[in-house]
Amino acid sequence: MSSTELPGVRAVAAAVSPAVSAVGAAEGEELRSVALPGLTLTVRSRPPERTGLPPALYVHGLGGSSQNWSALMPLLQDVVEGEAVDLPGFGDSPPPDDGNYSVTGHARAVIRFLDAGERGPVHLFGNSLGGAVATRVAAVRPDLVRTLTLVSPALPEIRVQRSAMPTGLLAVPGVAGLFARMTRDWSAEDRTRGVMALCYGDPARVSASGFRAAVAEMERRMELPYFWDAMARSARGIVDAYTLGGQHGLWRQAERVLAPTQLVYGGRDQLVSYRMARKASAAFRDARLLTLPDAGHVAMMEYPEAVAQAFRELLDERGGS
Repeated sequence: MSSTELPGVRAVAAAVSPAVSAVGAAEGEELRSVALPGLTLTVRSRPPERTGLPPALYVHGLGGSSQNWSALMPLLQDVVEGEAVDLPGFGDSPPPDDGNYSVTGHARAVIRFLDAGERGPVHLFGNSLGGAVATRVAAVRPDLVRTLTLVSPALPEIRVQRSAMPTGLLAVPGVAGLFARMTRDWSAEDRTRGVMALCYGDPARVSASGFRAAVAEMERRMELPYFWDAMARSARGIVDAYTLGGQHGLWRQAERVLAPTQLVYGGRDQLVSYRMARKASAAFRDARLLTLPDAGHVAMMEYPEAVAQAFRELLDERGGS
């Protein structure tokens, strides 16, 4: 049992969740619910341009959702059949029955989804927390992963940036509840601007329509009674993973990844240090690196064309599949 699996404590049941606004879907996207043992996942997909394309799965970061991939997915629908998953407790996926928000718990959710749909091997994408989850999946189930694309993956850092410390503090018991009470009067617009200032290299790049969509999603998620619990437990899961040593340590698992790996790091990332790019390039045995000096933490949202091009080049190296 990981330290994020608290005996006698269950996640808030989805059945008691109040009615909330509908999850947004971009034009051409489809949403579906997938019931698995102990959890239910919402999956966002975009029909491929033709049949027979290899599958891809996109995994978002802490506090995000499958919508974080909506800018990238259409740029790759001619080369992959893409799906993006809402991790348990995020997006439109309810909390897991066991309350396990550890990196391993999220990885198990991804593995269960891939096994149940017999979708593997997939081109696996991950951002931030999703990057740590994807790394663990690729290490323990190499049969499920064709290639690995990691955008600012949350891999352990010895010296964490100051700007990332407030996020880490969410892992401390009681802090999430305190922050929720302190910010009770904040508007959805203010919350959204704060998140964008932290995650984007240049928030001014966000279009007016993009900002309105982000505000609507912020309003929706703040209505969920389990939002802060999911955030706190997942943050605690990242901290636990950072301190885990031995063969289960994330850097050790990165060294075990067999899949060709594309790394993407942003020079203005306030959450994952740009200096970790060199260490990651050395850890993954078959790695190539894309650095975007003006990008922040979510390069696939800020510079989707550059990320898409890097993936296409990775595909070309593998013969297009």
